[in-house]
Amino acid sequence: MPKFTAYDGTELAYRLVGTGKPLICLPGGAMRASAYLGDLGGLCAHRQLVLLDLRGTGESAVPEDVSSYRCDRMTDDVEALREHLGLERVDLLAHSASGNLATLYAAAHPQRIASLVLVTPGIQAVGLKVTEDDWRDAVALREGERWYAEGRAAFEEIWGGRDPREVWTSIQPFMYGRWDEAAREHAAGEDTQINRAAAAVHYEDGVFDPAATTAALAAVDAPVLVLAGAYDATPTPGRAAEFAALFPRGEVTVLPGAGHFPWLDAPGDFARTVAAFLTPGVHSVRTACGLRLAYRAWGDPAAPPVVLAHGRGGSGAHWTEVAERLAPTRRVYAPDLRGHGLSDWPGSYSFEGFRDDLRGFFEALGLAGADLVGHSMGGAAALLLAEEAPGLIGRLVLEEAPALVPLDPPRGPVARPDEELGFDWPVIAGTNAQLNAPDPAWRAGLARLAVPTLLVAGGETSEIVDQSLIAEMATLVPGARLVTIDAGHSVHTARPDEFVAEIRKFGI
Repeated sequence: MPKFTAYDGTELAYRLVGTGKPLICLPGGAMRASAYLGDLGGLCAHRQLVLLDLRGTGESAVPEDVSSYRCDRMTDDVEALREHLGLERVDLLAHSASGNLATLYAAAHPQRIASLVLVTPGIQAVGLKVTEDDWRDAVALREGERWYAEGRAAFEEIWGGRDPREVWTSIQPFMYGRWDEAAREHAAGEDTQINRAAAAVHYEDGVFDPAATTAALAAVDAPVLVLAGAYDATPTPGRAAEFAALFPRGEVTVLPGAGHFPWLDAPGDFARTVAAFLTPGVHSVRTACGLRLAYRAWGDPAAPPVVLAHGRGGSGAHWTEVAERLAPTRRVYAPDLRGHGLSDWPGSYSFEGFRDDLRGFFEALGLAGADLVGHSMGGAAALLLAEEAPGLIGRLVLEEAPALVPLDPPRGPVARPDEELGFDWPVIAGTNAQLNAPDPAWRAGLARLAVPTLLVAGGETSEIVDQSLIAEMATLVPGARLVTIDAGHSVHTARPDEFVAEIRKFGI
């Protein structure tokens, strides 16, 4: 393991997992070795994780001065690691107890924070408390679990004054979204990974000055994500929101079905949520149905808006060349639809679901009247939205959208490729089933479409959509225009200049 020397000469170790821009990761415990963080649910696919073993834990040395285990003094270890890595500013992730450490570091060194991710964080540093009522509410959420009765009885003893360590095995399941074999194995490592003596010093009297810390956070001019688990009590989603509100640019997100270790409970959701937050130019919005959609944006926020909906297996990033060309005169939004890119992957997919994503996106960002451009699968979703809610849309562009007639021959089962995918494989089966037997009402709705519509065909080199069916669609939509650019199925990537020229002629 790589090592560096802290301010007092103590040798500290860290692990590097993944590649890319470094993300310093502080483990909780308190004072638990970083091994329990694993690869943070696959977050290493997006960033290089710098997993620090806190002093006296894991491969890091035991300091001569035990008072250096105090949380407030360990901020110097984080600063020493930053200097060792040669970083001017750091992206910093902290879990559980180290949420306090990261908060103190941000308060002491606000200019060094590029972004801050606080995962089910400790909140004592700012004077917030997890109350007995918080615990009771969180415990009640698990009433249907087979281990609930034993755990609830143990909590009653704790609330009556018993030392939690004496009944810890009975309450551990409440820390996880699923008490399965993986969770039990993860929990079993705790005793060998935590330095109990150091933990006792970590929170000794006088460590925290909540008023001073809270005041200092006003200078943290960096985005801060507080990530809570829906089942967690430490903190509850409500307490997490209170904590996030103390940062000028703080936001909170809650992972459904997750407890105190969300990367274990919901690894994909966790990794995509954090990656979306950390990726420059990517934002997230939660629709009315609770789904989180990641999106990219270009151009002046005050300019007329246009939304670009990608095709199957793609993401908002696939529109970059078009978006950059439109940005001088338009505010361009390109969301990742459900099951794609950095948005939520709920596991079940349909064209109606993608339609609802677009509607939720328009409504969440106040984009009524925006123009909408959809490619392939995104074109089908855009068309269904135009049929259902024409008042939301200004102009509609359908690039190589499905013709909404049964495929002949129909598509059968498709084996999943071995490589890593940027979308959820069940998207294929869900959409193929609807392409094989589309709802007849969809095509019938073309004649009632009350939105100015441009259809863009890819010409004879398109192997996905029958060009005669696109031409037929154009005759069914009142006032529709049809243009053909011989570029294949993905016109906007193969011929971006010609594609943009045509949609500009159309008024976009």
